[in-house]
Amino acid sequence: MAENAPYPLVSFRYSVTIDGASAGFSEVSGLTLEYNVIPYRDGLSRQYGEMKQPGRPKVTDVVLKKGIFASDNKFFDWITKNHNKMERKDIAVNLLDEDGNPKMVWTLLKAWPIKVEGPSFKGDSNEVAVESITLTYEEMKIEAK
Repeated sequence: MAENAPYPLVSFRYSVTIDGASAGFSEVSGLTLEYNVIPYRDGLSRQYGEMKQPGRPKVTDVVLKKGIFASDNKFFDWITKNHNKMERKDIAVNLLDEDGNPKMVWTLLKAWPIKVEGPSFKGDSNEVAVESITLTYEEMKIEAK
């Protein structure tokens, strides 16, 4: 391998910001953007099969997981507010380099919670209590820095 060859970024070095404020999460999953496919064939086409055209982009819900701290009820408060006015926030997931600088940023625009899930309780376990929040959003931007 050549000297100074770049290595891929590691997935365990990341940060999350919600409306510009830093937030700690143990896991982020579901950062997916895909396009619907529109099959098309006109009557004068010499091609036997269908042509495929890109349709509208589609994003999937994102799940954020974090340990539960005493007196920390932010997720539940956020989702219960949504019953009346749908408070939406921009969320950025930053993939960091070795020095802690963002190198890739996934920005979820106008996100709001659709589910908050508490931990599983097991009497024979010594694991940290983890809660998850599922977010839906309108648009995702991906930026390389």
